[in-house]
Amino acid sequence: MAHRVGVVGGDGIGPEVVAEGLKVIAAAGVELDLVHYNLGGARYLADGTVLDDATIEEWRGLDALYFGAVGHPDVAPGVIERGLLLKMRFELDLYINLRPFAAEGHDFTVIRENTEGTYAGEGGFLRRHTPHEIATQGSVNTRRGVERAIRYAFDLASARRGHLTLVHKTNVLTFAGDLWQRAFDEVAAEYPGVSTAYNHVDAACIYFVEDPGRYDVVVTDNLFGDILTDLGGAVSGGIGLAPTANLHPGRVSMFEPVHGSAPDIVGTGRANPVAAVLSGAMMLDHLGEVAAAERIRKACARPETLTGSTAEIGAAIVARL
Repeated sequence: MAHRVGVVGGDGIGPEVVAEGLKVIAAAGVELDLVHYNLGGARYLADGTVLDDATIEEWRGLDALYFGAVGHPDVAPGVIERGLLLKMRFELDLYINLRPFAAEGHDFTVIRENTEGTYAGEGGFLRRHTPHEIATQGSVNTRRGVERAIRYAFDLASARRGHLTLVHKTNVLTFAGDLWQRAFDEVAAEYPGVSTAYNHVDAACIYFVEDPGRYDVVVTDNLFGDILTDLGGAVSGGIGLAPTANLHPGRVSMFEPVHGSAPDIVGTGRANPVAAVLSGAMMLDHLGEVAAAERIRKACARPETLTGSTAEIGAAIVARL
């Protein structure tokens, strides 16, 4: 049976790269039953819709969601990010953000806790728009949320090279960091075959650039993970090649390229679809189509040799299949 997948092309180059990703998936022999959704900055400007509860309920019945990119220069910052992307993550409980990287001949994966931390929305203003204004933004860390991300990371490390690094800032964030460290140490006792390490996040930024080979799997919180994964994209060939998965294992999950909507190059054919194609491969892993996913990843190997327009790169990947 065909897998039922919701597709959000979104804004800017999003529809262009998603079209190539779907072309590659079809060429790999996987049948998808597609449900298209018109969401993003352009839709918001047209009628004020960001993401309604009825759509969320529809998504719960799907097998996966495939996103291109959202964001529009005429929409105020935060409207789409919080109203669409974060709402989707929170409502569907997509608690794992998984991003694979390859740099200097080494591959590693970052597991970012995806539903808590500073992005949970705890905080507010006092005396706003006065000289005495106060803004607070809290970091929400629950034992359940932290532990399930850590367990996922240990399971992944067990299936890979058997090494897991916790990244945080325990010397300064002594409450959140303490919870993360204690949970990490307690779960580690259940995985004697996995060796562990700890890095402060500032040190990890240095090591990502200077010595990425030290990492196998990294687990970290929402904010640190957001920053580190963009850095990982930069050191592994550029953010245009970086795929990502927003996962709730066993339930509907969302897959998207890391890059933005790039409105300045819409329609020029300059958008690189490789990240969207690789995100599609991650989606196929989630759907159980592991062999097809691996064929797609092999077809995207040596991305520097995939040149030309958006459509030409898509065609080249299809030819490699």
